Amino acid sequence: MTTVALKDVTKVFQDGTVAVDKINLGVNDGEFMVLLGPSGCGKSTVLRMIAGLEDPTAGAVLLDGELANDLPPRDRKIAMVFQDFALYPHMTVGDNIGFPLRLAGVDPSPRGERVADVASALGIGDVLGRKPSQLSGGQRQRVAMGRAIVRRPGLFLMDEPLSNLDSGLRAELRAEISALTRELGVTTIYVTHDQAEALTMADRVAIMRKGVLQDVGTPTQVYGRPATLYVAAFLGSPRMNLLEASVYVHLDRYVALNLGEQSLYLPWDDIRSRAVAHYHGERIVVGMRAEALTPVAPDTPGHVLQGRIRYLEHHGHESLAFLDIGATAIVVDEMGNRAEETSGGQRGLRRFGQVMQRLTGRSGDAEEAPAEPARGGGGNRTSVLNDPGRHHRRPAELAVRLAPYPAVSAGHPLAISVRMDALHFFDERGDRIDVGWR
Repeated sequence: MTTVALKDVTKVFQDGTVAVDKINLGVNDGEFMVLLGPSGCGKSTVLRMIAGLEDPTAGAVLLDGELANDLPPRDRKIAMVFQDFALYPHMTVGDNIGFPLRLAGVDPSPRGERVADVASALGIGDVLGRKPSQLSGGQRQRVAMGRAIVRRPGLFLMDEPLSNLDSGLRAELRAEISALTRELGVTTIYVTHDQAEALTMADRVAIMRKGVLQDVGTPTQVYGRPATLYVAAFLGSPRMNLLEASVYVHLDRYVALNLGEQSLYLPWDDIRSRAVAHYHGERIVVGMRAEALTPVAPDTPGHVLQGRIRYLEHHGHESLAFLDIGATAIVVDEMGNRAEETSGGQRGLRRFGQVMQRLTGRSGDAEEAPAEPARGGGGNRTSVLNDPGRHHRRPAELAVRLAPYPAVSAGHPLAISVRMDALHFFDERGDRIDVGWR
């Protein structure tokens, strides 16, 4: 099998676009690594540099500890699965799967055996004589995977292979891909913008934004202790509630987190209170997921916030109430492209947002966020609390999970208990305020 290491890898295109900015990432032998991020964040460019289809502008790509920057793609012992299947339309399924073996000079008899074995494992053994045009989308994707697997590579590279399929088929195939790669023990790097795929398939997840690596860890780690404000906002459904809070320290008693008209109190014996106390008199961002909030009676003692329901969303198995508690929300701009990379259509949206801002006096959601350097990289990042170009501020609508079709409606008062041990804290740069690391 194969190990992969990226050392300060950067890719700058001829027009000056910085697609990847000093990525450092290691992938272990047999590991299933997922590169996750929005469109335009550079994840596919990273994959193409590992494959040898793009040359890094700077840095080193190491395969099994050996420098591979100048190694041709055919000598890297990799197999790549693309989003668009890339099958030969004039060939049968069997010929498509066996094509790499034919190029390698494998004799017809053993070649046919290997094709049959792979097709059987993928559940397409009964369509080997058909052409790609006679197959469903899921079958075509299995053929593309079979063509990669039959080579017995040391490294699988998968570039959003399921994005063209419907949701039911995606769920089925991601389970098959995950099980098959683990059974084969092949190192796999999988690119996706779908967090459900990342969190269910990966051994580890690497989250990117605008060419910069934001966080790396197991699905539990990146979801439970996100390294940056962006990762916190990107992962989870519903999204994490991110609120602006003013910090006031009452020594040996508690740290008060003032959320607009209400407050939460972090006990002094909570180990996190020492870290948060360093921000006395300053503003920070407090994050709380819906699972940390529980509806309670209004007079319930403890850490309780009061508000009114602004609107409800019904999802069948549950309802989501969005609660106005008089606080200010921090809304992270997720756009994957820098302002100078914006397409004509996006520029039009931005101009529309600026016009609406002048007409209504409100911040336009079409604003682009400027580039952000890597966490800990020493860049001169501005405050997420003062820069509306990167993060928009608006009245908070706290997402709270309720029973399906509850007996409440918009305008009803609601009290929620907050699990203080489940809160997340971020400084004005968007970095996690924490005591130690994972």
